Amino acid sequence: MTTTENHACSLIFSHAVGPGATGPYPVAAAVARFGVPCSVSRGPADPRDRRGRRFPLTALVAAAAAGTLAGARSLTAIAEWIADAPRWVLLALGFPVDPFTRAVTVPHPTTVMRLLGRLDGDACDTAVSAFLQARAQNRQAGPTRWRAVAVDGKQLRGSRAGGGKAVWLLAAMNHTGTVIAQRQVDTKSNETPTFIPLLDGLALENTVVTADAAHTQHANGRWLREHGVHYIAVVKGNHPGLLEQLRKLPWADIPVDHKDRTRGRGRLEVRHLKTVAFRHLDYPGARQALRVMRWRKILTSKKITIERLYSVTSLPPGAATGEQLADWIRGHWKIENQLHHVRDTTFAEDASTTRTGSLPRVMASLRNLAISVLRQDGRTNIATATRHHARHPSRPLTALGWT
Repeated sequence: MTTTENHACSLIFSHAVGPGATGPYPVAAAVARFGVPCSVSRGPADPRDRRGRRFPLTALVAAAAAGTLAGARSLTAIAEWIADAPRWVLLALGFPVDPFTRAVTVPHPTTVMRLLGRLDGDACDTAVSAFLQARAQNRQAGPTRWRAVAVDGKQLRGSRAGGGKAVWLLAAMNHTGTVIAQRQVDTKSNETPTFIPLLDGLALENTVVTADAAHTQHANGRWLREHGVHYIAVVKGNHPGLLEQLRKLPWADIPVDHKDRTRGRGRLEVRHLKTVAFRHLDYPGARQALRVMRWRKILTSKKITIERLYSVTSLPPGAATGEQLADWIRGHWKIENQLHHVRDTTFAEDASTTRTGSLPRVMASLRNLAISVLRQDGRTNIATATRHHARHPSRPLTALGWT
């Protein structure tokens, strides 16, 4: 994304009250110049005929984002949030004023459903991710040596209709909780071929990508290294030769690089990380082999399990500490615990039976937006944070930078 595009996104998504203004700066004023929801050419275009546009696309999308941030789980809940919003909030979002009654008109829930269901999913995800990355940059305290990005997929179980397949989305999220990309998986395939298209075009300088074993593919590793991106690739049974090679390394003679011990949820875990540089690993660009040995004790039954997890990384020796490597390996599952699980529990995503057009994906994008904004603001309990934003209509707009 260019500097001009970043600037446009900031104007659209970070509205400030203008000099001498008595109320919020309207969203439509910025959108009139740059488009919705940001200036990138891939931003979603208005799918409606010009003669049938009673409500601006900007107002509808902005209201859906604000309603989701306030905890709306469904289109009906979003429409109710819009209907309950006070006049100044509706004006700030860009809804029109009836020239005769001077009342601010709001859309019927069916109107919201039809419009969101016709939006281009790729363009919507691109715009949401661009906004979140620009917002994260504005809040970044200073430059960091490395950034870790997790890639993982999620099925929207309620979107299955007529015996067909449910919508499957692959997302990339940095380990601090900001979603930077999302893409829909082809119904006739799995998420593995979507890995490269998901990351293509992103700014991934000084980035370490983590993913589960399904994405440990030579094509993926080769593409990452060709684009200057590092990886930590989990090795399991889908690469039997490489797995056997890693198992036969003299781990007993290799010192422990990092140890950690955690206790919670009725169990005690101890993890030891060992790393070793090796020239002949059968994976593109691999420089080091990693082994995490984990002891887990269930405190109630006293049952102990031991697990060995093998990985390879393109990071050369000394580029990252043992503590950093251990944090990235364990932190990969934040995308499951802090994003996908929250979408299921707080926003009841799997219980949603929305199936119309691109609506399941667009709703997932709005949830990504809400969760990421709250994570960037330091919120750890998303359910509590959405209830906080629901108690006053100005709070979602403030969080999104529109007041």
